[in-house]
Amino acid sequence: MRLKPSNPLAFTPLPVTILSILVYLAILIPIIIVHITVPPAPSGEVDGVDVNQAWRDLQTLTSDFHPYNSKKNDEVRKWLLQRIEWILAENGVSYAFENTHGLGDHTSIRGAISDAVTVFDDLTSNLTFSAEGRLEKSGINSPGQSIYFEGSNIIVYIRGTDDDPSIWWRSKNSDGEIRPSKSSRGGVLVNAHYDSVSTGYGATDDGVGVVTMLQLLRHFTMGDNTPKQGVVLLFNNGEEDYLNGARAFTQHPISTFAHSFLNLEGAGAGGRATLFRSTDTEVTRYYKRSKHPFGTVISGDGFKRGLIRSQTDYVVFNGILGLRGLDVAFMAPRQRYHTNQDSTKYTSKDSVWHMLGMALETVKGLSDSGDTFEGPSKKRDSTVAAGQGSNGVWFDVFGAGFAVFELRTLFALSLTLLITSPLILLLILVSLQKKDKRYVFARKPAGGADTKLHGWRGFFRTPFVLGISGAATVGTALLIDRVNPHIVYSSPWAIWVIMMSVFYILSWFLLSSADFARPSALYRAYSFIWLYFLGWVILVAATVFEDRYDIAGVYPFMFYFAAVFLATAISLLELFALPRTTDLGAKEDHDDQGPSSQRSGSQNSRTLLGSAGTDQQPREAVEEEDDNDNENTPLFRGRLRSGFAHYRRGSDPETSPSKTRRTSKAYGYEQDWSAALPSWTWILQLVLVAPIVLILLGQASLLLVSAMHQTSADGNSTLTVYLAMALLTILLLLPLLPFLNRHTHHLPLPLLLILILTLLYALLSFPFSPSSRLKIYFLQTLDLDSPHNTSTVSLTGLTPYMPLILSSLSPTYNCTPTPLQAQLSICTYRAPFPNPAPGPPSSWLNFTTIHQANTTTATLSLSARNSRACRIYFTSPITSVEIVNASSPDERFPSIPDDEGVREIRLWSRTWDREWTVHVKWKGISKREGRVACLWSDANLKKNIPALEEVWGRVPSWVAVSKAMDGLVEGGRAFTL
Repeated sequence: MRLKPSNPLAFTPLPVTILSILVYLAILIPIIIVHITVPPAPSGEVDGVDVNQAWRDLQTLTSDFHPYNSKKNDEVRKWLLQRIEWILAENGVSYAFENTHGLGDHTSIRGAISDAVTVFDDLTSNLTFSAEGRLEKSGINSPGQSIYFEGSNIIVYIRGTDDDPSIWWRSKNSDGEIRPSKSSRGGVLVNAHYDSVSTGYGATDDGVGVVTMLQLLRHFTMGDNTPKQGVVLLFNNGEEDYLNGARAFTQHPISTFAHSFLNLEGAGAGGRATLFRSTDTEVTRYYKRSKHPFGTVISGDGFKRGLIRSQTDYVVFNGILGLRGLDVAFMAPRQRYHTNQDSTKYTSKDSVWHMLGMALETVKGLSDSGDTFEGPSKKRDSTVAAGQGSNGVWFDVFGAGFAVFELRTLFALSLTLLITSPLILLLILVSLQKKDKRYVFARKPAGGADTKLHGWRGFFRTPFVLGISGAATVGTALLIDRVNPHIVYSSPWAIWVIMMSVFYILSWFLLSSADFARPSALYRAYSFIWLYFLGWVILVAATVFEDRYDIAGVYPFMFYFAAVFLATAISLLELFALPRTTDLGAKEDHDDQGPSSQRSGSQNSRTLLGSAGTDQQPREAVEEEDDNDNENTPLFRGRLRSGFAHYRRGSDPETSPSKTRRTSKAYGYEQDWSAALPSWTWILQLVLVAPIVLILLGQASLLLVSAMHQTSADGNSTLTVYLAMALLTILLLLPLLPFLNRHTHHLPLPLLLILILTLLYALLSFPFSPSSRLKIYFLQTLDLDSPHNTSTVSLTGLTPYMPLILSSLSPTYNCTPTPLQAQLSICTYRAPFPNPAPGPPSSWLNFTTIHQANTTTATLSLSARNSRACRIYFTSPITSVEIVNASSPDERFPSIPDDEGVREIRLWSRTWDREWTVHVKWKGISKREGRVACLWSDANLKKNIPALEEVWGRVPSWVAVSKAMDGLVEGGRAFTL
């Protein structure tokens, strides 16, 4: 007799194992590839932009450190002006050149009024503003500050064909305002900063953004590429120090022209440029034009809720000016951020193209947006009337597609699903009851017959397994965090493997054991019911967040719930293929009439079950178990049966069920009636649920972990990272739970070996390496009052590793915990004296004070050699500050943050060796003493700061050095009034 081949798509171990693995691999592999690779750059010029020229410009720009407080910064500025003029000359474009902010008698102009481009060499804008205290890298929580800054931005205005043709920025209109005519629509602002930090070359922070804007200038001034609405390119100087450059831009009259913006930034070194955040749905739709979009609204929610504390110029353009726009930045690897590895060596031409290509398509769309960004603003105090946008939801799909829709749409869909889905499932259950086919939650047929359906069997398995496997996954996270907490810094992929292996192996073992002891054909349906219930609870919370807090990052849960709802509905609908429960009872009664009825009973059974079960594996029928069996029944009851298990009292031994074999086509030892269930619906359920979760949550998980896993160097908790990875692992593997009882041992057993080896690696390996360097923060302080000019170096870093680092630098040092971050320590030691300025140290900082007794005011004058950044620290807070020769106060920027006053004034000059004169006032007669200090930030010459060169040269290769504050060296003197 020739055996009929089994169905390769039936709900049996081999097809389930293979197909579920293939589905996961088919989704996860592309997601990982997109995450770790960058689309290739074109080999030549595309649409008027040349990525090869951009790469050469980047190499020139990042040849040295160029912070605001360095001579190299001036050289970079001069080079940028030359490159801008060279590009305009190459394209044969007429342009005007203004070397001031555009007002007053100091304006010097080259070019004509009708020029297509105007270059503003802004050496006039200045601003006094205040800022709340923040946590410095040194670990000190600084008080509020008053800040005076002199800008040196370069602004390029590319006039659009629909723009006001006049030079409106040089005079006020009839309303007393400096604005273009009302018939002119708002333009587009593109921003990047050309200053770097003092310990980084600034390749991705923000060199790529700068060279991108140079290529945008080339595109929009070439041929017929003139934009309809004008484009303003802001090369701002001073972003690294309190976003000073962007704040200075608000003082320029051209700042009122743009209504939308694109901010280009960097917080990593290479990779893909990520859409960090967006003001609204409408502006985000223009980002969708990019061929390789990348990002999720979850990161924007992180900024909105204060989970991400660092800021970009976005907050100035949106928060002060009221513009609507996008924040795009490189975001990984963070360990190279603000270090000497933020260089062209560690980025690529492909990364340049990723940002450049995105910016080109986005700005082309924004410059042809019509009236989209016109109208009254949501913010009453906004400078620009850029209209009102809607909160949006957005995410990329495999780095190629991009979804964007309004938050209120997400809310409506979430609310609809929460209300309608339970009603639909309830309707299906009622229909099953009417059709006498409700096997779920049923012990006996509807007619009350003694036949046992075992419909409750398997109901509690999913919460039981989820609870144990989830707890084990979280426990593993706690174990790693306790034994080797910083291993995630260098090995996040190993942690992913461990978390997923623990959850998968334990879930498989528990479900396989339960299925072996008490098989149930309804387990998959019950599992989806539980996942539906869990998803419903989560979606309720998500909907509340959508409505009350405008949180859009919960969008994966809406899609997940929708998929689980459909899969649950399929599990219930397939029960309609079963025979009526009363028919099973009638069959059982017929079988009990005696031996003469056995043959006809077998025939009736085949008739009742129909042909739907022909795909299931045949087995020998077994005795129905006691109706009181439950999940607490011993595991091996019902499997290890004696030959007398089928004996019935009073029956003939020759014709008893133990002697008469009945054939059932149900799988294994599952209920006989399950043979009639469709054998293919599981595929539809798997394809519905798994891809949705993996695509939406998988991409977001990788982005979140990439942003978080190296933040422990800043003092953040590693436990947060591990718990986040554990929770994300559980969510990613949840779609497998309904199918794991059918998985074979061929995957769990080798995965167990991988888990053991990977866990040993995670617990025993050193957490840092030359490719994943631990970041420490450098500052050298000078006591210029000391007759010996005391010089102290402070290094701030993770407490357990500081002795190991310092052992190569100094035999004696002192370490103390930082005030607010217990994970970090500040370690100090004596170091060689720096040479940041000519002459003896006593001449580097000069200051005088004027104060009359019993008054609340004083005047301080100070200057420093070879520096343009100083500070004044006060013991008692001051309530008023005035900088001599500063511009008039701007009501948008109060000079004092609150009634409590400030204890620090920061002074920035665009010129060297500048003398500041500052008038201050106290609230009452109090102790008036403090400290005057100036900063030196230029590390391009080894002789300038030999202590820093020593740290760079002698620390282990697994250590990276970054700046602890705005300067590398701070020299100060005390004063008493």
